[in-house]
Amino acid sequence: MRAAAILGLGCSPKKLNPFQTDERIHWQIGLPADADRADVVLLFGGDGTIHRHLSQLVQLELPVLVVPAGSGNDFARALGLRSVGDSVAAWRRFCAAQDNVRAIDLGIIVSLTLAGGAPAPHERSRYFCSVAGVGLDAEVARRANALPRWLRGHGGYALTLVPTIFRFAPLPMKILIQNEPDAGLRTARSDRPTLLAAFANTSTYGGGMKIAPGATMDDGLLDVCVIGGVDPFKLACMFPTVYFGRHLRIREVQYFQAARLRVETETPLDIYADGEYVCRTPAEVSVQRGALRVLIP
Repeated sequence: MRAAAILGLGCSPKKLNPFQTDERIHWQIGLPADADRADVVLLFGGDGTIHRHLSQLVQLELPVLVVPAGSGNDFARALGLRSVGDSVAAWRRFCAAQDNVRAIDLGIIVSLTLAGGAPAPHERSRYFCSVAGVGLDAEVARRANALPRWLRGHGGYALTLVPTIFRFAPLPMKILIQNEPDAGLRTARSDRPTLLAAFANTSTYGGGMKIAPGATMDDGLLDVCVIGGVDPFKLACMFPTVYFGRHLRIREVQYFQAARLRVETETPLDIYADGEYVCRTPAEVSVQRGALRVLIP
């Protein structure tokens, strides 16, 4: 068997040691040029590292084992891989029987910007594995990315969120849904003050915040959480409830599912996904079913 290993930021080749117990496996470092050069890919890193390689991994169609080694690891957590030990167990099972491969959905963001500031054609469509968002959480992600890496891995998102709550003002936002291919767009939320809109393939982001408690990675749908205009002090008090999914009980929170939607704002706002900048509004967000094959425990 041939295995390729992608080492994220701060990961040394020593991370491979627990996985290199079978001398019959041929190893290479880096993403293979094509699917004929490897049988499986091991990716050491967090959500950002996974995000940056998603397009190539989808094209390769090879099974992927995620080894959590980032600051958030929400995607690995959603797969049941909460530690390196979990990934080692999944790897051993794959080597023995190859019966723990699962096809999961990925989100897709397509930039609809056509004029100034538009991305290059090949960058207008981007995959994401966990959660994409616009509004407050995008601003928090931007600020959190500026923190030292060790701090991001120890509550950096939460530390950044609290002061940002008091500086970020709700903005008018329009969200249009299209769940059936031949159906027209219908408005889910239109031009009302909105703090954030999150489009979730997994239930958590930001290192364990359960923004979308009902999200699963194989239903062909995104779980959408929209938080309207909330008083900053009320929002600060509400923040801890997100870790348990109890924010859905609050009147200003709207929660629904959609296979495809469009988000528009009066002025362009940043969209972040998996903690990484993607594009600015307007944009279309959708799901590709069974886009990625992954190893599970």
